[in-house]
Amino acid sequence: MIIQKKLNSEKPPITHSVTVINQRGEKKQVMIATEIPLTIKVDGQELVTLMTLGMHQKDLVLGYVRNQGLITDLKAIEGITIDWENETADIATVSGNGLIEMEKKKSTKVVTSGCGQGTLFSCNLDKLYNTPLKPFKLRQSTLYTLLKSLSKCNPIYKTAGSVHGCALCHGSKVLLFFEDVGRHNAADAISGRMWTEHIKGTNKILYTTGRLTSEIVMKSAAMEISVLVSRSGVTRMGLDLAIDLGMTIIGRAKGSNFSVFSGEEFMVFDGVKKQIS
Repeated sequence: MIIQKKLNSEKPPITHSVTVINQRGEKKQVMIATEIPLTIKVDGQELVTLMTLGMHQKDLVLGYVRNQGLITDLKAIEGITIDWENETADIATVSGNGLIEMEKKKSTKVVTSGCGQGTLFSCNLDKLYNTPLKPFKLRQSTLYTLLKSLSKCNPIYKTAGSVHGCALCHGSKVLLFFEDVGRHNAADAISGRMWTEHIKGTNKILYTTGRLTSEIVMKSAAMEISVLVSRSGVTRMGLDLAIDLGMTIIGRAKGSNFSVFSGEEFMVFDGVKKQIS
């Protein structure tokens, strides 16, 4: 696959310095996160516009079409052209004919509760049941070690705030960690990287700093990941869907605290109660 970049098209910086006035009336320089639109096209036909930091744009674009079930074979993609001047990412397919029934699929697009305006195509939901998830046992001690490792993996948030992070994990090891203005973008970027590097979702954990909505549950299932962990909570629709798909949901995971919302039969409570600092 060829990734091209248009001439005179430079990616904007991830953070910017601005002047603020603090509570004492003093001027202070702080960093804020970038937020820019990126319109994804397929063979020149507009698909969706995402708000993003502009990091890992190839992974984000590939992960988006993969998680939406719009392109299921990586070999069907000939290349991607990134043009930051016009804020577009154009996927060129091998056939050159774009997506089949593009207008029909676009008509089922739903604006979700995702930060930065998430979207999903409702026609993708039924496909998630075609490949049953493979649950696995997760030790309490493993989860604690993982949470401690994850606390070191959010450099942009520590610098500028205003972003979410998602991580692909295996046991207590963090394999990938991406940040973006929305957790759905970070999850898509992870999916895109998994796709190109042929990383399987089986026995993996998807961690997010944001809430576990139906959208994130769907993205996790599309990656064949059966365990979702968040430092935030879960919505009712997200939980209902996770239970239906056989997914383990762990929320409010911070320090030594966590709540298992579903899949408790796969949780091994091995007595570790030490507070994590």
